[in-house]
Amino acid sequence: MTRLFARHAVNDYSTWRAAYDDFDSERKEMGVRAHSVFQDADNPNMVTIMHDFDSVESAQSFSGSARLKEVMKEAGVAGPPEIWLATAAD
Repeated sequence: MTRLFARHAVNDYSTWRAAYDDFDSERKEMGVRAHSVFQDADNPNMVTIMHDFDSVESAQSFSGSARLKEVMKEAGVAGPPEIWLATAAD
């Protein structure tokens, strides 16, 4: 299993969350097996997202997709995200 983490600011959490939720079926088709969203305790417009994938390659494909970038822009993501991948430890 590979876990993708992304952290970024959004212009308005409610607007962003509606777009994120609307993207759920596409996200699943793109290989996301599970996901969670967190807001910073001090800034609700700073979010950290966790997505699980079957492989590193699937996570990389998702994070580099033009469709994801389009949805993020429309949702009001404010600037480039910080993205990192981790694999399950043995």
